[in-house]
Amino acid sequence: MRRTIALTALAVILSTGQAAAQSQAVFTDTVLRGSHMVDQSYPLDVPEKPGYYRNPILPGYSPDPSIHRVGDTYYMVNSTFAHFPGIPVWKSTDLVNWTQIGNAIDRPGMLDFSGLGISRGVFAPAISYHEGTFYIVNTCVDCKGQFVITATDPAGPWSDPVWLPFGGIDPSIFFDDDGKAYITWNDGPIGEPEYDGHRAIWMQQFDPKTLSMVGEKKMIVNGGADFSQKPIWIEGPHIYKINGWYYLMPAEGGTAEGHSQVVFRTKNVWGPYEPWEKNPILTQRDLPRDRPNPITSAGHADLVQTPQGEWYAIFLAVRPYGDDLYNTGRETFLLPVKWVDGWPVILDRGKVIPLSEKRPKGLGDAPQASPHYQDISGYDPLKWLSIRGPSDGFLSVSNGGKVLTLKALSQPIGDVNANPAFVGLRQQSNFTAMDTKVAFTPNEGDRAGLLAVQSDDAWVFCGVTKRNGVTEIALIQRASADDPRDGVVLNAQPVDAKDGVHVTLGVRREKLYCMYNPAADHMKTDKKRLAWDADATVLSTRKAGGFVGTIIGPYAYSQKP
Repeated sequence: MRRTIALTALAVILSTGQAAAQSQAVFTDTVLRGSHMVDQSYPLDVPEKPGYYRNPILPGYSPDPSIHRVGDTYYMVNSTFAHFPGIPVWKSTDLVNWTQIGNAIDRPGMLDFSGLGISRGVFAPAISYHEGTFYIVNTCVDCKGQFVITATDPAGPWSDPVWLPFGGIDPSIFFDDDGKAYITWNDGPIGEPEYDGHRAIWMQQFDPKTLSMVGEKKMIVNGGADFSQKPIWIEGPHIYKINGWYYLMPAEGGTAEGHSQVVFRTKNVWGPYEPWEKNPILTQRDLPRDRPNPITSAGHADLVQTPQGEWYAIFLAVRPYGDDLYNTGRETFLLPVKWVDGWPVILDRGKVIPLSEKRPKGLGDAPQASPHYQDISGYDPLKWLSIRGPSDGFLSVSNGGKVLTLKALSQPIGDVNANPAFVGLRQQSNFTAMDTKVAFTPNEGDRAGLLAVQSDDAWVFCGVTKRNGVTEIALIQRASADDPRDGVVLNAQPVDAKDGVHVTLGVRREKLYCMYNPAADHMKTDKKRLAWDADATVLSTRKAGGFVGTIIGPYAYSQKP
């Protein structure tokens, strides 16, 4: 169910040329700009090839994809961890162009993210469909564990969670031909683990009518495809029944550069599941790290068959701009699947993931939007994310989504017990920027402007503040938990903020820039550079840790709101 955001008169103050009230920050003309620069990890000649699509199909922070086809329509979901709303639901008819139709977690009472770091919360949702009902089974990490939700319309509303009595992560539901359902998931092995990262795949029957587990659970894979090699972090399992065989397809090797996808099969749903001797069926871990335009960390795949009989895999991977450095998070990719001796192969060993591939047969050739030039303006409650809870308590929207008013809360970014006054969009490219005009009258220590957030301990702020009695435009960074909670001021300049300030926060691969222009100088077209070559790698997953991607958007904080 989409949330209705109340409109307030405060949100139109700026449009009349007046300054925003204290403890309120008013943002207008907010745009996340697609890149108009050549991104070396995404060559511009790729989109021009007719009959092909470009990877990734979902650029920016779209990890752990799961897919299901119903008739001629495909539905997909992704992880969102402690961001809200959670679990975006996507729809497509061609596997290439995706439209977000809802969020499965869109009510504050469904899950409780309070006290959680940004990279906790919902991990790896799996979507399925059976006899008129859609199911999403998922794990809320550090917030009660496994749950299932249902809907008759994938756009929502989705039911409140029904909690399931097993541990681990990454559950998924498989419906067999006889109507019986099973849930597989990752958990520890029987007894003590024999090495770091030693995990197992478990399975138990599931009653889709009562949403409850049936019978005993059983470990169906111990460790991974080759136990002698001490495989780590087998997870994200899916089961498919194809030509009389049950195929079990989990990821293996961890979600970083060692990531891979492996496959097992059996004639009996309970096993034993035998691994393919030519595993893995997808990985990039054996390739040279200095190859051009690398795509790395591929795995966590799911399969789908088109009505024309073709098989495709969606999976996560990343586009680093440096040595395993990427700020955009894990993204969703698509590749065709070929069958070799009765086994599915997503990508031959040693081959690079292609940036483009032939489009699926018979699904049309509608133009694919380019993440390079896709400017996003205005507020859309489906796409904008807050942290740990809804934005209703601090955000109001007017003028068709063009004016955003944030109440400046005393809960700062980085406080895991808080829902800060922040809303943002996913960074989709290694070259991107957000522009806005912010009207804010700060008291001492207050701040309002644009914030780029990778984690509670890794963020960058560019905006208006007051220090030592002086109103300034400031670039403030927190690079790690060792930095002060309110960050480190990298640069600041006095600014006339009485009529508002135009602010730009952007990245060029490993470089970050902050520019500004007081509204009183609106006739000047060139913004002043507060910083041009600041370090953007503090927003990379490698340095910040966690599993998300950078979110960029308006932020307001007041010591005494």
